[in-house]
Amino acid sequence: MKKKSDPRHIARRKTVVHLFEWSFRKETKANGLTKKILKNIEKIDKIIEKSAPAWPIEQIAKVDLAILRLAVFELVFGKTAPYKVVIDEAVELAKEFGGETSPGFINGVLGTVVKSQALKS
Repeated sequence: MKKKSDPRHIARRKTVVHLFEWSFRKETKANGLTKKILKNIEKIDKIIEKSAPAWPIEQIAKVDLAILRLAVFELVFGKTAPYKVVIDEAVELAKEFGGETSPGFINGVLGTVVKSQALKS
C-alpha cells in the first residue's frame, strides 16, 4: 500500500480530483499535470476506447475515467515511471476512489494499453 504522504501519490490524487471535476464542468482548477492531460484528452480517450471496446467513454464511471485518463497519459505521453508502477498506482487510486469493480476494470484496461502500445520495458 502506498504511503499517504508520498508526494507523487498526493499529486496523482489531486489530478484525479481535478479530472473528475472537469468531467462535470469544463472549467475547473487544474495543476500542471491536469493541463497536460486535458491538452491530450482526445488522444487519451481514443486509446481508452480501443482498450475497453465494450465500454463507451460515456458509460465508464467518471471516477474510473479520471483514473484511466491519468494513467494512460503517464503510460503513453509522460513516460516518467515504469508501466508497472503506473498501473499499481492507478489500481490503488481505484481502491481509494472507485467502486467495488473499479480496481479490476482499471487493471484490465491498462494491461491492454500496455500490450497495444508495446510499452513493456
